[in-house]
Amino acid sequence: MDLGLKDRVYVVTGATRGLGYASARELTADGAKVVVTGRDAARAAEAAASLGPNAVGVAADNADPAAAATLIATAKERFGRFDGILISVGGPAPGAAADNTDEQWATAFESVFLGAVRLARAAAGELGEGGVIGFVLSGSVHEPIPGLTISNGLRPGLAGFAKSLSVDLGPRGIRVVGLLPARIDTDRVRELDALSGDAGAARTANESRIPLRRYGTPEEFGRTAAFVLSPAASYLTGLMLPVDGGSRHGF
Repeated sequence: MDLGLKDRVYVVTGATRGLGYASARELTADGAKVVVTGRDAARAAEAAASLGPNAVGVAADNADPAAAATLIATAKERFGRFDGILISVGGPAPGAAADNTDEQWATAFESVFLGAVRLARAAAGELGEGGVIGFVLSGSVHEPIPGLTISNGLRPGLAGFAKSLSVDLGPRGIRVVGLLPARIDTDRVRELDALSGDAGAARTANESRIPLRRYGTPEEFGRTAAFVLSPAASYLTGLMLPVDGGSRHGF
């Protein structure tokens, strides 16, 4: 199936590792060009180099109000166009409701929530018909995850923003989609498993609750992201798509 990605240009934030990198890799594998970002310039450059000549790395922090304009300008200057953005950020600090500090909440709000909102608004102002804005969110959009109180508080609100944005931008032919990963085998998830004191036991317990009985791979997530960002998914907007092996049991 031709996804129609050849020569389309996307910005993928938080793409030096994990789900952002996996998404950028699948986009470039199908012919797209990408601007990949990370807060560390060397790691952003390294990630782009590993993706080949159709990728460029830029140091950017999603919490920086100037980041959006810089990234969109880079896409246009380097590749001549801008077709979409996948907004991916690292997970906020773990902890129970009584444990997280005001500083942790404020830092997470700036990067996870407000930074994503700024990026999406800037993209919306530059995209034309056929453009797409994607958000990497979390299964916590639908159901709180124990030990991730800040994520539980911010991700559902961001999903609500994305849904509202899809209604606003629909008449212009611009799509907005959300991806809701659960236990994907990334460094972040392995770190969360380790917080239990026995990472192996935590993983076994989590896998027993997943209908497919295993963690997902970054490649599986990346392929899903590439599809929903592609012209092949041109009638999909406003949806929050679980990528979770069936973990969400509700309709």
